[in-house]
Amino acid sequence: MTPPVGQWWRDAVLYQIYPRSYADANGDGVGDLPGITAHLDHLAWLGVDAIWISPITVSPNADWGYDVADYCDVDPALGTLADVDALIAAADARGIRVVLDLVPNHTSIEHPWFVEARSSRDAPHRDWYVWADPAPDGGPPNNWVSTFTGPAWHLDDATGQYYMRSFLPEQADLNWGNPEVRAEFERILRFWFDRGVAGFRIDVAHMLVKDAQLRDNPPTDDTDFWMDQFRGQRQEYNANRPEVHDVYRRWREIAEEYDPTRLLLGETHVFDVDAIARFYGHDDELGLAFNFFFLYADFDVATLRRVVGEADAAIPSDRGWPVWAGSNHDKTRFPTGWAKGDERLARVALMMLLTLRGTPVLYYGDELGMPDTHVPDDRLLDPVTIAVGRVVDRDAARTPVPWTGDVATGAGFTAPGVEPWLPFGDVAACNVADQREDPGSMLHFTRDLLALRRATVELRRGGYTDVSIRGSEVWSFLRDSTVQVVLNLGDAPDRVPVCLQNARVLLATDRVSEGAPVSGLLEIEGRRGVVIAGDVEVFDQAGD
Repeated sequence: MTPPVGQWWRDAVLYQIYPRSYADANGDGVGDLPGITAHLDHLAWLGVDAIWISPITVSPNADWGYDVADYCDVDPALGTLADVDALIAAADARGIRVVLDLVPNHTSIEHPWFVEARSSRDAPHRDWYVWADPAPDGGPPNNWVSTFTGPAWHLDDATGQYYMRSFLPEQADLNWGNPEVRAEFERILRFWFDRGVAGFRIDVAHMLVKDAQLRDNPPTDDTDFWMDQFRGQRQEYNANRPEVHDVYRRWREIAEEYDPTRLLLGETHVFDVDAIARFYGHDDELGLAFNFFFLYADFDVATLRRVVGEADAAIPSDRGWPVWAGSNHDKTRFPTGWAKGDERLARVALMMLLTLRGTPVLYYGDELGMPDTHVPDDRLLDPVTIAVGRVVDRDAARTPVPWTGDVATGAGFTAPGVEPWLPFGDVAACNVADQREDPGSMLHFTRDLLALRRATVELRRGGYTDVSIRGSEVWSFLRDSTVQVVLNLGDAPDRVPVCLQNARVLLATDRVSEGAPVSGLLEIEGRRGVVIAGDVEVFDQAGD
């Protein structure tokens, strides 16, 4: 299948960078844009096609960039607009696109819009935000809850109304029913498109539009996804409203006014595969929409096969393209979560991410098998972790890149003797320099996987057919009819039918038997994966 004209992301591997933790160019302990620019050669060597950078706009950092105080300037801790321009130019010279994070659901309460809006009920920007009178008992206007616990409302004493806050009280929700808000964000999109960004990752893309009547959300039952059950309600009226699709159809029009190569990547935090699919429209809304069923899935064959199979059926190639990730800035890194610290399983997970039908998104450090880092209580910075405890530990997945194994010299991240904004992990056990020198390292395995994907059209564009055996710990699937991926997630060896004639091993997680011919039944050890290529399919689908 040839991608639609301009939709480079269907062939691409994206790489998420948390800018405060990637590389510190000025020696203040905080990663910055010049630091990213200085390490673009690492990304070019690795073979990624685009970088998505978590928020760089001006912020008081109540939620570390996700509380925006100016959408058209750079936070001074991270750099300047000139640094953005230099980064885009340097990335372009290496064939790497730059995607920025956009946070349209809410602003910081320090944003000039909100400062003015809360000055009086008649303020010009008042209706740019979601305000409501108290309930008859003086409490919140309805039962909506915040993603960060507690009511989704904060009482503003000065005007006697509540403003909506889907996250922290420092993050006030915008009113997307107001055409002035929509027009302003169209201007913001154009501001960054004019600077050459390749697109946007859209924060909480499903939440922008709220029910105009502010109706109560219904309660959950045992059929709902565990995250909704944790909240105690289905987000029927404060998220995933049908009107949000009007926003993305319009944004897609703006993107394509520039050219068809501008990407809209949505953080679609919904737990209904059909709802995810709807964010693509008829290939006229988002270009990619994250699948959180997959991100939060247990690392077992039955669960993963079901999640991927449902998404593959719901998102046909003529209307959209799936996207897969195992780590991000809000979640446990997959070498810690899925792989439980076992590098063999981490390699299997990485092979899975890079061989499924869809676009893989790697999180910085995934290429190293970088685990979560324990952050002591007195160094915690994430407001959610501080509020609810280690049930949520986002700081653990946001610690600095160890470019070298020497903490005394700043581990290549910052200047010698400087304390980084979050602590390093075990840099001697996991760092770029040592893995770069070791051809058997996770880093080299990641690079070889990316090279294989780039060289193998079936892995980039081919269809997906599950050929696993019911009840097995081995997940086996075809990409078109000439490439087979076999992933043993269990501990025990197994025997798996080879579905191809004249087949050979292209790549193995343990680097053993690469190039060897295979036929009949493949003997595969536990916690091992292989990619096989051959001529034609000779085995009927044996799945459920």
